[in-house]
Amino acid sequence: MTRASISGALRTQRDRAIVLAMLLAGLRRCEVLGLRLQDVNPGEQRLFVANGKGGRERIVPISPWFFEALGECLELERPPEVLSDACFVVLKGPRRGVPLTAAGLDQVIDGARARAGLARLSCHMLRHTCFTRLREQGMSLEALQAQAGHASIESTRIYLHLANDWLAGEYLRAAEAIDAQADPTGDEAA
Repeated sequence: MTRASISGALRTQRDRAIVLAMLLAGLRRCEVLGLRLQDVNPGEQRLFVANGKGGRERIVPISPWFFEALGECLELERPPEVLSDACFVVLKGPRRGVPLTAAGLDQVIDGARARAGLARLSCHMLRHTCFTRLREQGMSLEALQAQAGHASIESTRIYLHLANDWLAGEYLRAAEAIDAQADPTGDEAA
């Protein structure tokens, strides 16, 4: 799944910001729904996750693309009468201005999945995709653990679905570095 494959299937900047929060920061569905305006720090490009799994709080970095989408959502789409400090609210209908619910978020994702022609798509899949892509780009397991809000590094390992060519590439890169240093058998003359 790529950002481009789902991007065109998102109807609003709100929906785009929601997907980017999961795809670029690895937020859980409940963490996206719990995000408040005061939790957003565009200057440092970070989000404060106040209600992580197990009650854990954390601060996570996120791409400027998220802040761009959220800014456009707040400026162009957010109903002016909203009293809630929730980042993501219902944009139309009788519940206009009320914080988005889990069922509402599922509708956003299901609609995007259908419009993109994908067989499957879920909030959890977007989160998995985030961590797999970060690991494939060289992010350490410890950093991924902190980003994910996992209590155990083992939870982080289970989460990753690395492409086979990534493992081969990592091995070749490491092997070339070793080979450049010395004969792997320890013999001086090869």
